[in-house]
Amino acid sequence: MQKKALILTLLILMLTACGEYQKILKSTDPDFKYNAAIEYFNRGEYVKAQTLLDDVTSYYRGTERSEDVLIYLARCYMGQKVYDSAAEYYEAYTRSYPKGRYNMEARFMVAHAYYMDSPDARLDQKTTRTAIQFFTQFIEMFPESSYAEQAYSERQEMFDKLAYKELLSARLYYNLGTYLGNNYLSCETVSKNALKTYPASPYTEEFNWLVFAAKYQQMVNSATYLLEERAREAQDEYYSFITEFPDSKHAPQAKQWFKQIRKVLKAEED
Repeated sequence: MQKKALILTLLILMLTACGEYQKILKSTDPDFKYNAAIEYFNRGEYVKAQTLLDDVTSYYRGTERSEDVLIYLARCYMGQKVYDSAAEYYEAYTRSYPKGRYNMEARFMVAHAYYMDSPDARLDQKTTRTAIQFFTQFIEMFPESSYAEQAYSERQEMFDKLAYKELLSARLYYNLGTYLGNNYLSCETVSKNALKTYPASPYTEEFNWLVFAAKYQQMVNSATYLLEERAREAQDEYYSFITEFPDSKHAPQAKQWFKQIRKVLKAEED
């Protein structure tokens, strides 16, 4: 009996709430709608808040409240996790109100929205690069702001994602080996470029390993007239790798390959 009474009470509350929202939606009083929208936003009912704000946007255009409407629309989209639309509205705010009350928030949130919308590293990274662009602009404008630490951190995550994408590419070339050409050379090139472009990435060791591994495999698959030259190049990369990463998980394999490199060079010297 008590369970039925509870269900009935909840149903009545839901219907009342729906009726309340429909009443607000049909109202011709923009102030009433705006205040209700803010209330819905504070309650986390972002779709309802957004709908009401959309209704009053044109009414408040050119007024002091227009700034608030625009920033709350952007916040509503963030609350709904519709990050591309949130970025669009935050960008619109920064264009319309470059010295507005919410300028710092909006400039950070543009970058953060793109950050949140950044796809898996295997996919196209246009959004990731856009996030980096906006984070950089924000840091230059507000280096001491309360958002600065988060901006630096999230921008670095975006750089790391781009580096990881290059790592996936380098590994793919390495695994392709000599299929339809010298993919080891492509692996080496991608890895070296990534080391220059992303020197602070967490994949530095892996890129250096791939450069050495690619050099070694090119020696193994070398034509006779290039064998000594490639063996010496592989040897140089070995010394470079093992000096910088003596405790690497790849060290045992590197040392085994180095023995083969020395055999080739000794044979050439003899």
